[in-house]
Amino acid sequence: MDCKKVKKIFRVVGIKGGGAFANFGTEVPKLAQQFLTRLDEVGNHSGTEIALFEPKRDANHLDGNYYVGLIVNDTLKEVPVGMDYIETAQAYVTTRGKIINIDYLHNQLLKWADNQGYKRDLESHIVETYHPMENGEEEVEIYLPIHI
Repeated sequence: MDCKKVKKIFRVVGIKGGGAFANFGTEVPKLAQQFLTRLDEVGNHSGTEIALFEPKRDANHLDGNYYVGLIVNDTLKEVPVGMDYIETAQAYVTTRGKIINIDYLHNQLLKWADNQGYKRDLESHIVETYHPMENGEEEVEIYLPIHI
């Protein structure tokens, strides 16, 4: 598994959701499907689906917010009704793999970051980008925010 540190800017148009962290696995894809029905309203998008997640800070932190949307190529002047524009510039540790292995990928990336001495930034969004492959499979690229 290939893990690395990167600095990256994400420009995103999306819709906000929220709820119990325990339900993110079903709620996030559902909201993403709703968002995709409005794809034609988003100008200048790259076609890459993205989700941003509030990190779970501790065992008592049960509810969080997230955004699902698309990466856009430039800063937007006008955002469709009911959507938000988010821009983040951040240092991340990142890895990529098949979406069916997403829990494993997250765990391995956390271990790798810890072994490298990186400290997680729990005030910034975790980012996942989604990349369709042949045979109907999908890859996910995970970006965990870190302090420099």
